[in-house]
Amino acid sequence: MSTDSYSTLTKRNVILFGEALADIFPDGPVMGGAPLNVSCHLQAFGLHPMLITRTGTDELHRKLIRLMRNAGMTISGIQSDPHYPTGQVLIKPGENGYGHQFEILENQAYDFIDPVTAATAASSIEPDLVYFGTLAQRNRLSGSALETIFRYTPQTPRLLDINLRKPWYTRDTVRYSLTRADHVKVNEDELIELPGLLNLHTRDPRDTASRLIEEFQLHTLLVTCGAEGAWLLDQSGNEAETPGITDITIIDTVGAGDGFSAVFILGMLLGWPETLTLERANRFAAALCGIRGAIPESSEFYSPFLKDWGMIN
Repeated sequence: MSTDSYSTLTKRNVILFGEALADIFPDGPVMGGAPLNVSCHLQAFGLHPMLITRTGTDELHRKLIRLMRNAGMTISGIQSDPHYPTGQVLIKPGENGYGHQFEILENQAYDFIDPVTAATAASSIEPDLVYFGTLAQRNRLSGSALETIFRYTPQTPRLLDINLRKPWYTRDTVRYSLTRADHVKVNEDELIELPGLLNLHTRDPRDTASRLIEEFQLHTLLVTCGAEGAWLLDQSGNEAETPGITDITIIDTVGAGDGFSAVFILGMLLGWPETLTLERANRFAAALCGIRGAIPESSEFYSPFLKDWGMIN
């Protein structure tokens, strides 16, 4: 496939709603947040992501805008808040890249996403998918902004990326999110937690997945298992899975799940078989563990994957 045909094929619009923030490591900040990370990957894959979020008017805001402009991304969904700072998460790295401790600060700009401004951005494109999570819904105003986006995109498929970071979620938020989703991504620990949170009486992870699909009328439930791979169950009862990858060097696991989400979105929009999508997403996520931070510094990082996927020569 030529580069031109690849660009034509993959020029799809995706709205990504939620937090853009800085992961504050001991040696300095790294821009992150699941919606931002996924947006950057989708841009590198050739899609047209629109990130709808809110930042402060500080240096981290300027750092974000530089990052997005350098990547060729639209900034029309970025709001600026004169009172609250760009979001921050304090990170204490774990040993060998695993087990990071996170302190998610409260009253950050992404908690105050304006619904009217968000609606204006969302109505400016015709999205093929809406991606959202749970963290940015911890404040009612941002939750209202998300609901407004849903009203402007009633027929658009939605992917919920659950992120259960205590204490920043409630049963009501998770249940509401599930009722608005078509596809859901969770990690294995979150899948274990959901039955207790939602009063589901299930026997094992597969049973939990089946119950979630049935109760919330989901098309797909994707479960990532870190080094053990990932598996998927759909509404017809079909399963797909991919094993873990062992031949990698771990530097930093932050953002690996977001990389998985990005390739999963790409596979859905391009109609890849589910098993192939999981395999490719898992390999990409594993490669991200070999770099510092969630977003590669160079677009060359993506080239081997795009070539392997037959998307560029």
